[in-house]
Amino acid sequence: MSDAGDFADYLNSLGRLTSHVDPTTSTPEAERIAVAVDRLGGLLDADATGLAAWVRDNPADVPVLGLAVGLSQEKLKNALRDRFDTTGWYGLARTQPVELVSWLDAEFDLVRTLRAQMSKTYTFADILVARAGSRVTATRAGASGRRIEDEIEDIARDLGLDYVTRSRFTGRNGRTAPADLIIGDPDSADIVVAAKGFDSTGSKLTDAVREIEEMAEVRLPKQLVLAVIDGIGWKSRQSDLRRIHQLWADRQIDGMYTLVGLDRFRADVTEFAQLRRLI
Repeated sequence: MSDAGDFADYLNSLGRLTSHVDPTTSTPEAERIAVAVDRLGGLLDADATGLAAWVRDNPADVPVLGLAVGLSQEKLKNALRDRFDTTGWYGLARTQPVELVSWLDAEFDLVRTLRAQMSKTYTFADILVARAGSRVTATRAGASGRRIEDEIEDIARDLGLDYVTRSRFTGRNGRTAPADLIIGDPDSADIVVAAKGFDSTGSKLTDAVREIEEMAEVRLPKQLVLAVIDGIGWKSRQSDLRRIHQLWADRQIDGMYTLVGLDRFRADVTEFAQLRRLI
């Protein structure tokens, strides 16, 4: 297994797990978009240059543009931190309005989406769909979390390994701990993997850290403990991410990967499986 790399390098390798969803075809927040129409006034036919001027003059209203492309305030903050290394849209609007609007347009199709919504007549049905939006968003968040689980399961299957998913394994003194992928019999597991992907923030990230710490605490010396962690939500909870990275640096877990490093994950799993004659 490789030694723990630099934490900053790992942080920079985190990527977005959820694809952008066009709110004009899914669950736009109709009532708040109506407010945005009033604030944007005569910018119906404005281009990115006009929007940049509007942002510079109305820096507090940047979240309105986020809502127009389907970003909640939390998602907007996470995206800003990922791109500009700050969550302060007010300062960005004042000092980098062109860069801010250009990024919103390139990443989220701001100008086209804004024009489409400002010219639309909203109905009562649209309002009801927007009110149901949080449940749809929660479903998407769960799907993004399962993306990592699916990727590592595909690798285990491709290598011909026996495995179970989302279960518990037995370690030291008969204690058990959760794992998202367990290779071998859970009662005598050979390899256990945590898969934790979040594009948003919240207590679930701290819960994920506790799970990995529990895995490290109960592991037997013969068991390989790995963690695949990704998503820009971790950039807003760097202290939690650093705790996991420290487990790797202290060799309490054996590897830590993002999705772009899954080739190395596959190689490490293959090497250990061959040593244990699992393949």
